[in-house]
Amino acid sequence: MAEIKKVATFYRVSTKAQLEGNDIPMQRRACQEFVDKQGWTLVKEYTEKGVSGYKTSVEDRDEIQRAKYDAENGLYDVLLYFMFDRLGRKIYETSLLLKWFSTKGIEVWSVKEGEQQFQTEGDDAANFLRFWQSNHESKKTSIRIDEKHVQMAQDGLYRGGTAPFGYCLVKSGVINKKGKELMKLAINEDQAVIVRQMFAFVKEEGYGSNRIAKYLL
Repeated sequence: MAEIKKVATFYRVSTKAQLEGNDIPMQRRACQEFVDKQGWTLVKEYTEKGVSGYKTSVEDRDEIQRAKYDAENGLYDVLLYFMFDRLGRKIYETSLLLKWFSTKGIEVWSVKEGEQQFQTEGDDAANFLRFWQSNHESKKTSIRIDEKHVQMAQDGLYRGGTAPFGYCLVKSGVINKKGKELMKLAINEDQAVIVRQMFAFVKEEGYGSNRIAKYLL
């Protein structure tokens, strides 16, 4: 009878929105169903919450270090992800990390992509290309988000927090994807008198910040 493989699963989300959503439970359910289908046994779960696989080095990720320690001590035979980009998005670092697990006798699997092989140079090239694509997608996502924030500012929509002094928040009539109405900035006329006076002090009198602050006390 074949020995039942011991499996460790790894879940990661990189943003607060994913953390507050249903992303980790989705990854966990998919991985657990995959383990059951293969006839393996789950012995360990690693979870990274709000950790960027693109910005954060492997050396600074505690759960990765725990997974490496446990691998060296024979806790599990298989490391399973929902998708390999949950391990990380750094091209060279992540591909080398996958290979490190392989050198320790750990099989590395993804629910969506199957087992990652390291037998030939072709395997290494395919692995590199996977993380190159993942890294590229991460950069494109960042660009899209930055552009969206710029457009929101241009449209007068406020991205969150308390309105700066001199302004107040009013309803914009724009509904976001979560069904919540966005706010926009409007001038608070009572506070605007003070703001305009501060600008006048700088422009016409040459006041510095300390002198303006003393005047306003």
